[in-house]
Parts: sequence; C-alpha cells; structure tokens
Amino acid sequence: MYQTFFIFILQCFLFQTCTKPIVEPIKKIDYQGHRGCRGLMPENTIPAFEKALDYVTTLELDVVVSKDKKIIVSHEPWMSEIYCSLPSGEPITKSEAKEIKIYKLDYDQIKEFDCGKRGNPKFPEQQKIAVSKPSLKDMVEYIDNYCLENKKELPWYDIEIKSEEAHYGDMQPQPEEYVRLMLEELYDLNIKDRCNLQSFDIKILEAIKAQDSEVIIAYLIDNIQGLNKNLKKLSFKPEIYSPYYKFVTKSMVKKCHSKGIKVIPWTVNDQKAMRKLIEFGVDGIITDYPNLKID
Repeated sequence: MYQTFFIFILQCFLFQTCTKPIVEPIKKIDYQGHRGCRGLMPENTIPAFEKALDYVTTLELDVVVSKDKKIIVSHEPWMSEIYCSLPSGEPITKSEAKEIKIYKLDYDQIKEFDCGKRGNPKFPEQQKIAVSKPSLKDMVEYIDNYCLENKKELPWYDIEIKSEEAHYGDMQPQPEEYVRLMLEELYDLNIKDRCNLQSFDIKILEAIKAQDSEVIIAYLIDNIQGLNKNLKKLSFKPEIYSPYYKFVTKSMVKKCHSKGIKVIPWTVNDQKAMRKLIEFGVDGIITDYPNLKID
C-alpha cells in the first residue's frame, strides 16, 4: 500500500516537473537613437546625441567629408534647405542647397551654418536650438566625456557612411579614400571596438572589408529584391542586415539568424510597429524617438 502511494506521488512530481513551461529569457533589443533623436532634437547634433543617452546606449549617425578632410556628422553632403540657415541667418533655399557642398567647405566654414534654430516641420516635437554640424571627433569626444562625467555607459556608435556613386569626386572622395579617412578617425578616437560602419553603397562596404576586415559592417537595404539577392551583391557576409522596417518578415529574420547575421531595421517611429518587429525576432530597432522604446 505504502509502495503504491509512493509511486503515485513520484509520478505526480515527475508529471509536474516535465510539463512545467520553460520560461524563455526576454531578448534584449538594441534600440538605436536615429541621428541622435531626430524626433526630439536637431538631427545629427551633439545635443541630440546627449539627449538620446537618456534612453539608449547606441547612437546612430551619418557622416560625410569636408574640404579639409574631416569627418563631419551630417545626413546630406550639403546644407539642407529643410532645417539649415546661411551664416547670415537667412534660410537656405531649395535651389541653392545642393550647391553648398560640405566637401567644398572647411570645418570652420561648416560651423558658421546653423542647422537647428529653424526646427524641422516633419518633426513638430523637435526642440529648436541654435546648433551646427559637428565633426565626428568633436562629437565623440564630447559624448564620451559626458558619459564618464555622469557615470553613464560609454555608447556604441552605429555610423553610416553616406555615399552615392554619382557623388564620387564631387560631394565625397572616392570610396577607397573615403574609407581610409573614416578608419583613421576610428583609430584616432579609439572607438573601433565600440562601433560598426554601415552604408547602402556596396563599393564602400567592400572597401571597408578590404582595408580592415575586423570592422563590424551593417548592410543597409532600401529595396525589395530580397535577402538572398542582396547578400549575393557582397563578396563577404555582413554582421548586420539593416533593411527598411516595412520590408522585414519573420522568415527574413529567421534566415538571417541561420546565417549568423543580426537584423536591425530602420526607422521605426511607433510602438505598434516595434512590437511586431520584436515578435519577428529582430535584434535591434533604429528610431527617431528612442523615448518610445518598449522595455
């Protein structure tokens, strides 16, 4: 009788143990402040990166090159008519914007243009402040010092090299020189191990791989050609696949992960879309509003 009771208790214990649901650890999403936090502060400026650190530890930014071969934090290789003003204070017009090429200006000249006081009509919550485009050196040194002084974690930098073949030699250097200048800056700033480089331009990505194979590369995608076709354009496997967020599917994420590639889509500005992407299994989310991240 006692033996039968013992067996019954043992069977109950084993059943409960075996059927107890396994609790999966919550995956940490790498939220990235797009152009700092474009929805809240003037894009690609030091105040935007500082503000983004209230919410995230990865800062996404764009870079171009100046006449005096400095790496400048800017999305366009010219002064945008949307939010930039002339040194005189007058708004830049659409007809003159692309003629004010950053590649034809020294850094001291670039700093005379304001790119924050007017605000950006596409982002009504953005704070309007007088601010200019910084060099990568000035931005990184300021942000790293800010983190050290305020006992914050040093950030990861997701740096997009803005490049188009039509701009070679006119609005930017040729890919090999462009990448050389970029890598030299990473070495000087000692952030090679705290950053990745990304671009839409295949020639830029190939030049990065050729000049320093250890640099982490994100492959930016703005087409619907599909994962396999896009990957075949490269001679190597990128560490990160970074498509426009509406192109992301669950199967795409699964295929990337099977190849050892992370998926970090851009640019996601509402929580409903964030939740869907998280369900798909993405590794990170680039957003203009890092304050909207889902904890």
